[in-house]
Parts: sequence; structure tokens; C-alpha cells
Amino acid sequence: MYMTKKWFTVVLLLCLAAGSRAQQSVQFSQYIFNGLSINPAYAGYKDVLHLNAAYRQQWTGLEGAPRTASVSLDGPLNRGTKDANVGLGVQAMMDNLGPQSAVSLYASYSYRIRLDEEDTRRLCLGIGVGATQYGLSGKDLIYLDNGDRIIPDGSAKSTAPDARVGIYYYTPSLYIGVSALDLFSKYTSSGYKWRGYTYESIKRKQHVYLTAGYMFPVNDKIYLKPSVLFKTDFAGPAGLDATLMMHIDELLWIGGSYRTNLSVFNKKSVINTSLDKANAASAILEYYISPKFRVGYSYDYSMNKLAGIQGGSHELSIGLLFNSKLFSTSNPRYF
Repeated sequence: MYMTKKWFTVVLLLCLAAGSRAQQSVQFSQYIFNGLSINPAYAGYKDVLHLNAAYRQQWTGLEGAPRTASVSLDGPLNRGTKDANVGLGVQAMMDNLGPQSAVSLYASYSYRIRLDEEDTRRLCLGIGVGATQYGLSGKDLIYLDNGDRIIPDGSAKSTAPDARVGIYYYTPSLYIGVSALDLFSKYTSSGYKWRGYTYESIKRKQHVYLTAGYMFPVNDKIYLKPSVLFKTDFAGPAGLDATLMMHIDELLWIGGSYRTNLSVFNKKSVINTSLDKANAASAILEYYISPKFRVGYSYDYSMNKLAGIQGGSHELSIGLLFNSKLFSTSNPRYF
């Protein structure tokens, strides 16, 4: 008999709440502190060796809800020399949704073109290559007939290559970026084979990201930083994150964001539907324990059909800067 999945309700609600966008794309409320996760051209931006880690528990209390973790390390090569135009980075990421999982590893390369003598403006061109291992855990499935041969006894896995590209421009007070992720997803399979049966995973889809932010002073100790992130797969509803952060005395970031869905490409699949445009509102707090060590927390409150049946989404992050002979800082990097 065909199996029933304990995460079926999660997938159904996810589709109702966010349309076909689902958990296909990278989603972090603290994306402004985790630039490498959405753009390989970000590698080396901090001008030091930069470690960033984040963990996101989405829809707390809902069984099988998405969980995402990311660890990245990046920095400029040969800082302080005339050839210091290369940024390198590596990132590992884990996604879980019910019995399905995706573990990714990417290496990023950024060529950083200087646009002024003071080295305060650069245009960065980036590329990332890697692979994603999709998994399906038979232990997390509930089925009607014991010993059903269709269900894997353990975990079925399949690995697919991947690539990403991006452009990133920055000044001391402005940044603009565009990137494309999961470029090979149309041409690779995420299917698993088990005893002659083939299973299909919720494979990531190609996405384009547009990001921009600006830093302007209120007074000597307070700065405001509005930023936006737009993402689309050109099939379902696009996503827009609008964020406003306040930087206080070089010590504290405090602010929030609003996430919504947009039908900007007028696709037939999203026209005349009852999808909620409002997705979530987030409160974000970042604190610098020292000039080189940052900790952050954000809480998302759902504003769609998931509101009231789960406890919101929690996200933790840390950032750590290292100095060495090859990696040294010359001016602050606010993005």
C-alpha cells in the first residue's frame, strides 16, 4: 500500500503560505551579515579572514519544519600587495525538510577590481563551484504496510554538481549585488534509486538574487542602514525582503525586516490565486562582544496561513574576524 508521510502537512502548508517558492532557495533573515551565502563575489569583502556561521529553525513546533545551517570562511589573498585583487571563500550548508535533506559544499573565487587609489570602491566578479548531496531518510516515513519494499531501510542519497555566479559593487556607504544560484539544477537529477524504484527530492531551483544597501549617518554615533533583497526563480512568486538596521556606537545593530511575495512576472501559475502576499516580519539584533566578534539573533513572526499553528522562526549567527600577515584590516566593512 502507498505510504503516508508525516511531513505531508508541512509541505501542504508551505505551498499555501509561500506558493511554489517553498524552501527551494536560501533564506536567512540575517542575510546582510551572511553575504557569501547568496553571492560568490562577496568573497574577500571584509578585507580580513572572516568566519560566519548561522543556524535557522523555521516554524518552531511544527513537526518536520525546515532547518538550515551554514558555515563559511572567506578572505582576500595577499592583502597589502599590488596583487591583492583576489578573494577566496568556502561554504558548507545543510537543509532539512521532513525526511528530505540537502548538504552542499561550495568554493568561491572573486576577482576584485579597484576603482580608486584609496581602495574604497571595488567591482567584484565572482564564481562558485560545488556539489549538493540530496538525501531521503526512510526512518522518517510512516507507511501502512510493514516491510514495504518501496521505502528505503536507511537513507537514499544522490549527489549533483552545482555552480553560481555573481557581481558585487561596494563603496564605504553603498553596496549593490546580483547573483544566480543553482545554475545546474535544470540539468541534473535529484532522484534516488532503491530496489528498482526512483524517488524524487524537492530539488533546489535556479534563483536570481538582487541586493542593495546604503549606510548614512544620523550623528557621530548612530547610522541607519536600509537594505533590500529580491529573489526569483521566474516561475513562482518572487520574494522581497526590506530591512532597516540601526548601528549604535560601533557596538550594536538593531532593526527589523518585512518579507513579502510579489507576482512581478505575471506567471499563469500565480495569477488569480489566494496566496498571501505578506510572508513574515522579523526582529534582528546584532551585538559586538569585541571589534572582531559578533553574535546575532533574529525572530520571524509569520503573517500568512502558518500564523497561529507554529511558534515562529529563530535564527542565530556569529561572525569572527582574524588578522594575520596575509589578512589584515584597513577600514571598517559595514556590509
